[in-house]
Amino acid sequence: MGDLHGPDHEHRRPPGVGDGTVEALGSLSKALETVERARGHLYSFHQLTGTADLELDRTVELLRGAGHDAWAERVETEILGRNVIPGHWTFQIVEAYDETYYRAFRDLEHEAVRQLAEGRDHLYEAEMKEARRTRDHPDHTARPDTPGSPDPAGPSD
Repeated sequence: MGDLHGPDHEHRRPPGVGDGTVEALGSLSKALETVERARGHLYSFHQLTGTADLELDRTVELLRGAGHDAWAERVETEILGRNVIPGHWTFQIVEAYDETYYRAFRDLEHEAVRQLAEGRDHLYEAEMKEARRTRDHPDHTARPDTPGSPDPAGPSD
């Protein structure tokens, strides 16, 4: 099982990988994580805009029911189903972001980790954890399989 007092093999710095490389890969990983969050916000934008557009069906129905046919017609023809930017619905923006930016960024980050750190992710964070955790404290174990760690399956009866 090896040394249980530190990170597992996949989170240990490979021989010959220097501090600068670990820090650079940590920075690249942090940038990708920020892009992941931005992508999530883009999906939120997509879903919220779609939900609003679908609600317009009810708006049109209510306006007609209240005797405001001209307003119902304006909502239906001017806003319902409208492009959010010229020629694009939100799904097309998401697709363009993924194809143009997100995949290239993700692929470059993965390739850098493969080539510069033998494919070992999160080395910067693993080393930060080692520096910050309290040795021999049950809530500061190095990894999930360390003796004394809570059983991930929960308590047994």
